[in-house]
Amino acid sequence: MDNSIKIRNGFTHGGKFHADDVFATALLKILFPKIRITRGFEVPKDFDGIVYDIGFGKFDHHQADKEIRENGVPYAAFGLLWREFGSGIVGEEEAKRFDKLFVQPLDESDNTGKYCTMASVIGDFNPGWNEEVPVDARFWEAEAFAKKILNNYFKKVKGYEAAENLIREAMKNGNGECIVLEKFIPWKKAVCGTSYHTVVYPSKRGGYSVQIVPVSEDDPALTASFPDEWKGAPREDLPSISGIETMTFCHASGFLAAAGTLDDALLIAGHAVPV
Repeated sequence: MDNSIKIRNGFTHGGKFHADDVFATALLKILFPKIRITRGFEVPKDFDGIVYDIGFGKFDHHQADKEIRENGVPYAAFGLLWREFGSGIVGEEEAKRFDKLFVQPLDESDNTGKYCTMASVIGDFNPGWNEEVPVDARFWEAEAFAKKILNNYFKKVKGYEAAENLIREAMKNGNGECIVLEKFIPWKKAVCGTSYHTVVYPSKRGGYSVQIVPVSEDDPALTASFPDEWKGAPREDLPSISGIETMTFCHASGFLAAAGTLDDALLIAGHAVPV
């Protein structure tokens, strides 16, 4: 994002809070660590800062002509702020993906009351009817929780970017069918849609994993298949069934197999037949 943008003050509604204003606040505090957020029921005249989820402005969604996505999901304050700043943080493609998977369910819940697990979790930070706890104190507890979720996501995205570069280099040096990794790194985004149909990498449980590449990140259908007699077979039977001495596992769905040595893992990969 444009580092020259500096927002010193923010204003949102007071009282009971929802995932919408909590995540919006968390996002702003990540973007602008020195921002001072005020909660209240009326926006001060000539307020110098960003106003959201109140005031009928750019980042509110309570007006009659509120904005609605092309798929019919209405924006709430979090979605409006994510649309404004998200692509500057994680890139346009990832910002759209995160909006679809994470932001939209929160926005829809806030606008329609549709159940959303994360919205419910945040809502439960509000004091109960029999609790004598200041609402603002609970709001900032919820905001700290939301901030951890967003920060973890941002770190994960940075990790994916680094992994994608490594995977693309590995594919350049590969044979077009099987990629061998020195350690596990997220590979699906870079590999799906290519000629590669198996990925071999060291398993944290010991030995090596052999995974079949799915059609896409959103479509779990497999691009290749292990022999049917391997799938779900007992560990002790796999070496004799497969003829691969250290083979230890083949998932019943056929997406993953394992062996004790790299050589045997490569033999497993060689039995994967493209579909």
